[in-house]
Amino acid sequence: MLQLLIGIILFFGMHSASIVALPVRDRMVARSEAAWKGIYSLASLAGIVLMVRGYAEMREAPTILYAAPSWLRHISTVLLLPVFVLFIAPYFPGRIKKALKHPQLAAIKLWAFAHLLVNGTLGDVLLFGSFLVWAIVDRVSVKNRPARPLPGAPESGANDIIALVVGLAVYFVFAFWAHEALFGIRPFA
Repeated sequence: MLQLLIGIILFFGMHSASIVALPVRDRMVARSEAAWKGIYSLASLAGIVLMVRGYAEMREAPTILYAAPSWLRHISTVLLLPVFVLFIAPYFPGRIKKALKHPQLAAIKLWAFAHLLVNGTLGDVLLFGSFLVWAIVDRVSVKNRPARPLPGAPESGANDIIALVVGLAVYFVFAFWAHEALFGIRPFA
């Protein structure tokens, strides 16, 4: 559990710099954007590695907090359907991005909530719960921060179609192959 907790702290600590210390973050970027991006990337990667290892360790001897009824798997599957579409929508700005303003944060919230519906171990609650809490806090915080430019395609109505087609294709690849290959769990088993 310690690896998972350290990973969560490291990953979300870096991802929360703009939430809790925007002036410090901005000064570091002004001093050297490349150095900031390097530190940010390395710390985030280390956090991900620790979270993955810690989560895998906790799955070996899980502490069950709740058991979800099997019908929640169907609801979870439906909630996950737009996740990849929303996650890539900011890079293909169109009506989706305009309507949601921050579709990636919406994707993270849906992804985390859907996983919490069907996974009731302590490791699940720590991992997916931390993503959900962070996404909610960041969404509130982003209202009070200046927007930073995001690389992506020029704004277009066709971008929504691109986001929809690519996002759904990734969803089906992930749901029917990649999730099992990466995590050993078949969502549609």
